[in-house]
Order: sequence, then C-alpha cells, then structure tokens
Amino acid sequence: MLKKKNLPKRALINGADGKMGRAIIRIIKDHPEYGLVVGPLRSKNIPVTEPFDLVIDFSTPQGAQESFLLAKKYKKPFLTGTTNLPEPFLFKLQSEEKIPVFYAPNVSLSVFFFTELIKQAAKMYKRYNIRLHEIHHVHKKDAPSGTAKRIADIVDMPYEQVTYERIGETIGTHSAQFDTDLDEITLTHKALNRDLFADSAVQIGAWLVKREGGFYTMSDYAKFKLKEKKK
Repeated sequence: MLKKKNLPKRALINGADGKMGRAIIRIIKDHPEYGLVVGPLRSKNIPVTEPFDLVIDFSTPQGAQESFLLAKKYKKPFLTGTTNLPEPFLFKLQSEEKIPVFYAPNVSLSVFFFTELIKQAAKMYKRYNIRLHEIHHVHKKDAPSGTAKRIADIVDMPYEQVTYERIGETIGTHSAQFDTDLDEITLTHKALNRDLFADSAVQIGAWLVKREGGFYTMSDYAKFKLKEKKK
C-alpha cells in the first residue's frame, strides 16, 4: 500500500476545453511517472465539487483570476501560463506567500534557455540593431505574444516595435535578429508541437506541489533542473 505522500496529485485543469487544456490532460494520462492524475476539469464558471491538489490554468485572464481564487480558498498550489494578465493580478501573484504560485508566459524550458541566449547576444552585440518577430496561429488573441514581450523586456525594446503575424495553426515561432551594415545574426525558436508546452507544464506542476508558499518563475524551475542533471 502506497503511503499518502507518494500518491499521485490530482490536478484541476482550468481551461480544460482549450487546446492546451486538452494536451495537458493527455500528457498526464500518458505519463503517470510524472506523479499527477487528472482531477476536476473546469471551463468558464463551472463550479468545482471534486477534491484537487493543484490548479493548472491555461485559459483567459478572467479564468486565471477565478482559478487563483479557488487555489487560495483551498490552499493549493497554482500554476498559470495564461498570457495578457492584468498588472494588478500579476502583482498579486508575485506577492503571494501562503501557497506556491508559478507564472510564466511560456512554460517551455527550451524557450527559457532561448531567451537567455538572446540576453547574452544583446550584451555581446551592443552596436547591432535588434528586431523581434513572432508568428502564432490565427486564434491567438494577444499580440505581440507574452513570450515576445518577455524578450522585448530583455533587450529593452518597446512592445510596439515587435512585429508579428497570425498564420493558420502555427504553434509559435520567435526570432531575434541582430544586424549591421556588415553582417546579420538571427536566433529563432520554432515550436513544432503543442506537447512541448503541455509536457513542461505537467512536470512543473509536479515540481510545484513540493514547494513552499511563494512566487516561482521559469528561472527557479530551470535552476532546479540544472541541479538535478548534476546529480
């Protein structure tokens, strides 16, 4: 018989009817070794009656705020990758101390290291002009994307200067171009499958349930993964 602490944690999926929500549900079912099971599935204002150990939110700014209140009410960890969150709500997440809270506009570890490369490139190529461009599917509501805004912050570029396109079902492509009259350097990350984000979200969720109260970001998770690889 398994001890209670080793039992898989039940994840409440907020935005369960969305593309990311469906992908997360499938990843949890396909990878029991991650330590999560599918708990309540929530869409819009549907009330939650089943128990849960963690909230994973990929919905809308309104949905994220509603599911955060649920997590607070039941004192459970909260993970959100929802973009375009209002500033007052972001401040509330960043100030949280009682429950573990994780927020990232992009939950992919490879995208995080991609942004770190851009940060280093911006330091190395200070005399170069910088251009940022992103491409997503036609259903994406915010533009530029949360990831593009994060990169713009890194290189100190106004959001209005970030160019973007909405094409078909493109999952996500981000490019940073550094150029002068003599040469051009382009760094590009292209997501080929939404599972890149869903798989990472599930693993971060399994990590978050073991954390103490406070605010966590991709930087915290990346440090954990790097330490794990050194063991």
